[in-house]
Amino acid sequence: MASTIGILTAGGDAPGLNAAIRAIGKSAIRAHGMQVIGFQDGFRGLMEKRHVRLDADALSGILTRGGTILGTSRAKVHKMSVGDKTIDMSESMVQNAKDLGVDVLVCLGGGGTQKNALRLHQAGLPVVTLPKTIDNDVWGTERTFGFDTALNIATEAIDRLHSTAHSHHRIMVVEIMGHNTGWLPLASGIAGGADVALIPEIPYDVDAVAESLMQRKAAGSRFSIVAVAEGAISGASAARLEELRTAKSEAPDKDAKNEAKAARAAFEESREGHTSRLADTLEEMTSIEARLTILGHVQRGGTPSPKDRLLATRLGVEAVNAIAEDHTGIMIADRERTAVRVPLEEVAGNRRSVPLDHPWVTTARQLGMGLGD
Repeated sequence: MASTIGILTAGGDAPGLNAAIRAIGKSAIRAHGMQVIGFQDGFRGLMEKRHVRLDADALSGILTRGGTILGTSRAKVHKMSVGDKTIDMSESMVQNAKDLGVDVLVCLGGGGTQKNALRLHQAGLPVVTLPKTIDNDVWGTERTFGFDTALNIATEAIDRLHSTAHSHHRIMVVEIMGHNTGWLPLASGIAGGADVALIPEIPYDVDAVAESLMQRKAAGSRFSIVAVAEGAISGASAARLEELRTAKSEAPDKDAKNEAKAARAAFEESREGHTSRLADTLEEMTSIEARLTILGHVQRGGTPSPKDRLLATRLGVEAVNAIAEDHTGIMIADRERTAVRVPLEEVAGNRRSVPLDHPWVTTARQLGMGLGD
């Protein structure tokens, strides 16, 4: 059985990370007599051997804190910036863990973290992961910790926008995080009573969006709330993106692939500020004043909700149970309110998107909420 566990948090911060760190540390120390150390600033801390001891004092009082006491970064195991070079540091990280006596590394993070963790596991460092992200898009789990708190924040924002939208008879366009999936904007849109929700899984037609707003106006509604995912995309843009993806996959040589890759990058850069342009377009098409609110990183901050604390704690304890049984190379997932062990190979590289027949989609349509199609 492992005697020392290492913990790191990687990718974007999210409410519930400290609750998970606390659960892993307290369970490992109290139930199994293990030692626990934390690596600072994600995988970069492991590369640089920057670590702290996580004892009872270090774990005390962190349950309700947002963010992560260990710090985080988006550094990649196989593409680590070292000076002016980008180097695969996986073997060095494995050796660093061995030098520090770490038997198993627990990685807390989203999709990118799952891929980086798998690389370390394949390089020889036993790994267990937990699914963290406000986007709720980690494959293999029904929920990620961080999502519920972000959902509460986004829903409250929509609630507050109702009053000013009603007072000024405006279209209020609110951009909500979620990366390239629609879990957060769809759920907060339904919970907050938005009139339109635009998500990446359903490319939108701006004419259809404008028409739904005009129908509301004709029916006597003097304002509308439009919840827009940061990754929402129009049908035309989705078609162009697919063309670029095809061009890259079918490119005959490296130069052609690089050219296609550059074209895609330029296209994605051109989409920056798309929600602002959408708000302007809707105002022009409907002759109704439109205002934009971008929630941004406020959705990541603050005290984690009780649901996120409970989820992070349950999964953290199960991670230690798995380690005690010498079961690694897995992610601890939440399925039907039960912690289950999912092979990391099945998780890494996959994304959990909103199915078009999901109950939330069906509910939104039955309520008359516009989805842009």
